[in-house]
Amino acid sequence: MPGNQYNGSPTHYSSRVGRLLRERELRKSSRASLSNELADNHRGAEPNEHGFPSREGHNSNNSYIDQYLKDVAAAVGANAEGCDKQDVKSPPQRLLVVANRLPVSAVRRGEDSWSLELSAGGLVSALLGVKEFEARWIGWAGVNVPDEVGQKALTKALAEKRCIPVFLDEEIVHQYYNGYCNNILWPLFHYLGLPQEDRLATTRSFQSQFAAYKEANRMFAEVVNEYYEEGDVVWCHDYHLMFLPECLKKYNRNMKVGWFLHTPFPSSEIHRTLPSRSELLRSVLAADLVGFHTYDYARHFVSACTRILGYEGTPEGVEDQGRLTRVAAVCLNKNVDLSSCVLFLEFTLFDVA
Repeated sequence: MPGNQYNGSPTHYSSRVGRLLRERELRKSSRASLSNELADNHRGAEPNEHGFPSREGHNSNNSYIDQYLKDVAAAVGANAEGCDKQDVKSPPQRLLVVANRLPVSAVRRGEDSWSLELSAGGLVSALLGVKEFEARWIGWAGVNVPDEVGQKALTKALAEKRCIPVFLDEEIVHQYYNGYCNNILWPLFHYLGLPQEDRLATTRSFQSQFAAYKEANRMFAEVVNEYYEEGDVVWCHDYHLMFLPECLKKYNRNMKVGWFLHTPFPSSEIHRTLPSRSELLRSVLAADLVGFHTYDYARHFVSACTRILGYEGTPEGVEDQGRLTRVAAVCLNKNVDLSSCVLFLEFTLFDVA
């Protein structure tokens, strides 16, 4: 059920969503009221030392409202004197969805010409249809584009589809995607034995694939950081990007980062057979929220963190030296209203900030 903590009591989906929606509407109502009051005060109140109208009596401990008031004050102050009172609408929450593949198919028609076809159905259509959020997709376009002219043209074409490309060369794709993702992680997460398990860590192929995996995740993080704006929520997806949360936090430790796994997560007994097990777990734990399809997958993840890393499992997730990474079972499928899942992501990460 969306939002159930990994070992908490199940909560009815509709009640959780209803609560989130009521909280969202309350926040919107508070914003509008405060915006109107601030606009009135602007015409008669003495500006404070920062140039903003005085707002004595507001709850200064509420950082969200405090920041919002500053934004509204700046907007009001930019208007010409004597303008009529008007509602100041805040822009929709920006959501950066990061996945291995973009939700488009790209075909090159010329040196600087591309044709694109948006994938239909599933997560793609659902997220792009969530009006409360301004979603952007970041990922690999599925084609090799070695020249700068082609990259600029494809980037421009993808922008019209609200997509941002990560350009990976053929060797990186071969080692990272075909190698480490498909030959190592996918079989492991589906309880299939790893090749040459007893000496896998010492083989050249594993070492080169693991190095490419980390490099690809670093390249994804570089693009995310380039487009990231303060207040964005970054939602990373699947086993292809297990190093991404840690890479992002190195750029900005205050960045709100969620990571969701679309496959099973194996038991700790299976996961400990992976040579890079500890490094991957620590990287995922850099996220603020870690999501899985089911309670069992979430429980396996927490168990792996406690047994392999020695961290503490709590009712909310995994804790290490006072830092908590929340772990939840969030059911994403075609029968679930994805806007509700994104609402849960936003509210959870908002609580963390």
